Amino acid sequence: MVLFLALVEDGHAQIRSKQIRKNNKRIANFKGQKAWFGKDKRYSYLGVSFNALNYFGDLAPLSKKASTDISFTRPGVGIFFGYRFGPRYTLRAAFTYGTIRGDDFESADLNNENARYRYVRNLHFRNRIKELTVTAMFDLFSNEMTYISRAQWTPYVFAGVTVFHHNPQAFVPENSTLPEAGTWVDLQPLGTEGQFADLLETDANHGIKPYKNIQIAIPFGFGVRFKLNQVLDFSLESGVRYLFTDYLDDVSASYVDPGVFDNDLARLMSDLSQVPNAPVSGDPRQTDNPNVQEIMGNTITVVGRDGNSYTKIAGFGYEAPGNVRGNKNEKDLYFVTSLKVAFIIGAQFRRAKFR
Repeated sequence: MVLFLALVEDGHAQIRSKQIRKNNKRIANFKGQKAWFGKDKRYSYLGVSFNALNYFGDLAPLSKKASTDISFTRPGVGIFFGYRFGPRYTLRAAFTYGTIRGDDFESADLNNENARYRYVRNLHFRNRIKELTVTAMFDLFSNEMTYISRAQWTPYVFAGVTVFHHNPQAFVPENSTLPEAGTWVDLQPLGTEGQFADLLETDANHGIKPYKNIQIAIPFGFGVRFKLNQVLDFSLESGVRYLFTDYLDDVSASYVDPGVFDNDLARLMSDLSQVPNAPVSGDPRQTDNPNVQEIMGNTITVVGRDGNSYTKIAGFGYEAPGNVRGNKNEKDLYFVTSLKVAFIIGAQFRRAKFR
């Protein structure tokens, strides 16, 4: 009996020893578990933004990417709603309203060999943009706790999708004999590049279709967010809207035969190269400047498809190989720089209590 009990006890000791070694190995290899970002840590916020909008396209100062005329920076405003659902992740929906502008007369540098042709072209536009945007935001600094413990500041990046409404307009020169003189008119219904005309298969813009006022864009950019107090954040943000249209400025393809237009307003707004003044400001153009004098003084007479004769500056305002009005191979862009203030919804200040 004594021998039997000794053997049993020795077996139990060996089992306990193996179990202890196994448990020690588990403890040594334990790296912890990620804390779940539960409902108590998630939060929503509302905010307002004050924006500055700039544009790059066919009426930019130069054809280089991101070339823009800072003097045409225009203000915009917006409201947004955000939902933070992870230590670094936020979804944000926003509505923004703002204006972009471009003008050959004011932006083109006469001393630049390429820009002087833009000066002669003399086109301009304004476009009031209304956009709905949903973006996913990623913070570079993580916050595993509640909103109260969020970082004092953190940089972030964002990307998403935008649906926007745009409507390019131009100012009809006041010295025009048209009834619309001195007013801004919508350009899309005019079809300034022959969108509503019966173009021939040999025409450069054959097959062109009217562009849509409602478009989709891809927004992306970066920002820095600062914690003002327990419930307020302040952000500085810069973003680009990558577009799938080249008609923010109503300019993309080639000039068309002036005789294909069925109204004088469309014919005029398609080619303003011979207007003696800047359409918007009314300032006289530098037609005697040596850099453009030779170009503007070279006029020809073309017979339109309607049988009428038109006097044009050579290379501008009529159908011919190489008479391009814009660059259809590159889409337009616009930039949005923002100051944002956000208020965390449902949050309350927590103050320490002392006896």
